[in-house]
Amino acid sequence: MTGPLRGRSLLSLDDLADAEVDLLLRTAAALREPRPEAPLRGVTVALVFLNPSLRTRLAGETAMADLGGHAAVLSPGQDAWKWETRDGAVMDGDAVEHLRDAVATIAGMVRGLGVRCFAGMRDLRADLGEATLRAIVAAAGGTPVFNLESAADHPLQSLADLLALRESLGPDLRGRRFALAWVPHPKPLPMAVPHAALRAASRSGMRITVCCPEGFEPDRESLARFRAEAERRGGGIEVSHDRAAGLAGAEAVYAKSWGAPSLYGRWEEERPLRDRHRHWTVDRERMAVAAPGARFLHCLPMRRNIEATDEVVDGAGSLVRAQARNRLLVQKAVFLETLRP
Repeated sequence: MTGPLRGRSLLSLDDLADAEVDLLLRTAAALREPRPEAPLRGVTVALVFLNPSLRTRLAGETAMADLGGHAAVLSPGQDAWKWETRDGAVMDGDAVEHLRDAVATIAGMVRGLGVRCFAGMRDLRADLGEATLRAIVAAAGGTPVFNLESAADHPLQSLADLLALRESLGPDLRGRRFALAWVPHPKPLPMAVPHAALRAASRSGMRITVCCPEGFEPDRESLARFRAEAERRGGGIEVSHDRAAGLAGAEAVYAKSWGAPSLYGRWEEERPLRDRHRHWTVDRERMAVAAPGARFLHCLPMRRNIEATDEVVDGAGSLVRAQARNRLLVQKAVFLETLRP
């Protein structure tokens, strides 16, 4: 059986045409109903986690089991040899195996390879360049690679968010109001999920506001690309440093924290700036300025009552549970459409 995604990697939503996004979301929705057949019987994927995971790991294992296949989960440095990721490194430290050797071995034994490789959080340009993810793709030698969250993107989260938004606000999101709300966090976080959220909303032609304190604006180059994509589809992006104005009229409020790009990797210098904005928590008062019935989104895990209050997370407008459930559905859809024989 053939299809437009068969044998393909998924590194970013940018890899997919609109029709392919629609296909994956239709497939995901259809997979809510259990099916007796096992379309991926005999298919094994490796899920490699260089960083912790709950939803992505559980969804990946469950997805393959539900489809009749098998997921082999590896955590280098814990249940497998620790990897060296730098080219040309003299391996006299605690890393026992080089990424190139490990990935080549894995790719020769499985039908697909999922990998989680977080940002190094030292150099913004290096993280945006996705060096580790690109090295894994090169070493995989043509075996499909699935991005389970990288330094600067999280396509499975993008798809889960889109499914939740379409089913809540309607299938056509063009012109709908979307706010990406910066929220406080005890430590600086990378740009993967904020970028994934902006990529999904801009691809949908939504009218987007990035609501953040001064100094926390997403990096200019990435923001310019998202703005151009949104405008091409009838939407747009603006940045607001006003908490109330930034959320006014928003139909969807996506809460997420990220580090200040100008101080990236200099976290002790950033701390006083971050600490000045502890009051940016999404609470009932903040949601009250959004549109009536506004939806609240967050990718999880979440620092409750720091990023958002319990009453918002557990409230009637929260899509947090739907987003989490959708992670299983979209991973099933991606595996089915790319790996079925």
